[in-house]
Amino acid sequence: MAVENAAKTGIPLCVDLDGTLIRSDLLIESALALLAQHPLAIFSMLGWLLRGKAHLKREIARRVQLDPVALPYNHELIDWLRDQRAHRHVVLCTASDVTLATPVADHAAVFDEVMASDGQVNLSGANKAKALVERFGEKAFDYIGNAPVDLAVWKHAHAALVVEQGETLSKAAARVAPVEKRFTVRSGGIKAWAKALRVHQWIKNVLVFLPLLASHRVLELDRVAAALLAFVCFGLCASSVYLTNDLLDLPSDRQHHRKRNRPFAAGTLPLIAGPIAAVLLLIAGFGLAFFVSHLFVGVLLGYYILTTAYSIRLKRIMMLDVVVLATLYTTRILAGTAAIHTKPSFWLLAFSMFIFLSLAMVKRYTELLALQKKGQVKASGRGYDVEDIPLIQSLGGSSGYLAVLVLALYVDSTASMSLYDHPHYLWMLCPLLLYWISRTWAIAHRGIMHDDPVVFAVMDRTSQILGVIAAVIVAAAV
Repeated sequence: MAVENAAKTGIPLCVDLDGTLIRSDLLIESALALLAQHPLAIFSMLGWLLRGKAHLKREIARRVQLDPVALPYNHELIDWLRDQRAHRHVVLCTASDVTLATPVADHAAVFDEVMASDGQVNLSGANKAKALVERFGEKAFDYIGNAPVDLAVWKHAHAALVVEQGETLSKAAARVAPVEKRFTVRSGGIKAWAKALRVHQWIKNVLVFLPLLASHRVLELDRVAAALLAFVCFGLCASSVYLTNDLLDLPSDRQHHRKRNRPFAAGTLPLIAGPIAAVLLLIAGFGLAFFVSHLFVGVLLGYYILTTAYSIRLKRIMMLDVVVLATLYTTRILAGTAAIHTKPSFWLLAFSMFIFLSLAMVKRYTELLALQKKGQVKASGRGYDVEDIPLIQSLGGSSGYLAVLVLALYVDSTASMSLYDHPHYLWMLCPLLLYWISRTWAIAHRGIMHDDPVVFAVMDRTSQILGVIAAVIVAAAV
């Protein structure tokens, strides 16, 4: 190594890590990984922070391991660094803890040295500038960074190299050092936020309108307005949970063929923006909920607690995860009854539990089938392996048929007779539903099902036609 370094006559090149070498932040990554394992660790983190940021980073790093291979790297920069290393000393200089930074440097394989926080000194801003001046001398090194805090380093650098989305940072850097090179990174933008918030998933929240339709109160404008507001509240709350789920699921998402393209997993949105947006959405959702009803607030709170528990822990427990998913869908119906001040229908809730349990099973079945085709055995972050495929298929199909049975029993009940002039017409819904459930499972069995069967149900042309026919049958029965 000494002979190799002696041949490098160029000015040393020092490279930041967070937001520069990788499109992420190791402190936030490691903190989220720790919270995913031990949610109550948030209180320990507050105590560690009181002893300094370097101490916080070290304590978190001692408790988690990050996979350096899966991180979202700036590949353009890495390719350029590989060429630079041939003629000058390249140093990874980061505020991240050395315990986490060293494996990243080893994986990138473009660095001769690592300088990082050590549990005592937080190597950021002025501290980083001081360390680099002591190591190489004043104006004797080039530095690549991506944030305003790096201005303190560029002030003492021979030249500045900037990783940024626009031109604001490079203009600021030019006032303290010559800007030698710029690396432009793509901004996530509105599309990335829409994807992260899963706006398209708001379609699931139309379930809050089912009590309005089932009780035949669609012409009561005040109840329609309440249901619309409930829909928005659930959307905001659900988007908050989606963000939280994505932040806690970064490692497993990056191993998934489709989920690795999610904005936070891919690094197209800054990690720090995720928790902030999640909190703001949650506040907005519950703030609007108070304009619906206090009972609705209670149901929404129950939904949030259950879905958060699902994201943190319950989704990893075999079978309990699908039951919770079915319960979350049914909770939306309960919220709809709370919004319009009507009593929940036993028949509607029972039907909902069975049909959505079947769809939840379809989701797990599809995931495991994809793993089996890849030759993998166990689902990452789940309690299943490919040997469970026949069992899930059996239970899921049975649950779907039980939903048809509930519908058949409802048609002959006093509840339907009190709401419909021609309740016997509703019998025609049974063969429609039997066909749809059977077809859905057949498509899943062939391995061509969408990852989310609810999205499939909305986008599938046959499902749309069956939905229109079902609506006509219900209208004729009224």
